Amino acid sequence: MSLRERLDLVHGKIEGAARKTGRSLKDITVVAVTKGVSADRVTEAKEAGVAVFGENKVQEAEPKILNIQPPPEWHLIGHLQSNKVKQAVSLFQMIQSVDSVRVAKEISKESQALSRCMPVLLEVNVSGEPKKYGFKPEEVYTVLEEIVKLPNVKTMGLMGIGPLGASEQVLRDSFKKLKNIFGVCKTLKIRENLEMKYLSMGMSDDFEMAIEEGSNMIRIGRGLFGGRT
Repeated sequence: MSLRERLDLVHGKIEGAARKTGRSLKDITVVAVTKGVSADRVTEAKEAGVAVFGENKVQEAEPKILNIQPPPEWHLIGHLQSNKVKQAVSLFQMIQSVDSVRVAKEISKESQALSRCMPVLLEVNVSGEPKKYGFKPEEVYTVLEEIVKLPNVKTMGLMGIGPLGASEQVLRDSFKKLKNIFGVCKTLKIRENLEMKYLSMGMSDDFEMAIEEGSNMIRIGRGLFGGRT
């Protein structure tokens, strides 16, 4: 199956899932995850109509971002170490994986040096799995009040990963929980550096379910590119 055929298949599934919540394909942002994917295949996906790409690691992303022209939109979706923040801020248009106030402060500092304001999503460990990064659900609101004070960071929403290998009901419950947190965040009376626009949840194996539960941004790797090297 060609990449374009895979993309058409994904779009069809998105349309079907979105319709169940009164939405359509155009309401869902697809982030093509390029971990282990060559620059040539990224270019192929871009030519097929993919507009946003996501990378897990700064060092793998850098050569692709610098060499693919004209550049698409790039999001960092993996854990960001403090010593990679300066690079990340110069390379990406959004950081989806802010999982500590300390990293948010570093992002703001490096963004200020480049005279920009970095859009970010707060990663929430909604499943409570000890090996996953992210804020605890109960600390999101307190953390958000602290992060919005940073002058060069704009919080644009939340990101989460469903529990690996879980049943459909457990997955749905975790997506519903994150959607509820997102809904509460949208009601907060904060006017600066906050625009709760994106709820990034759902990957190749569970994106239809995530969309049905309210996701408007999904991260698809294997579903578009097949197996990785």
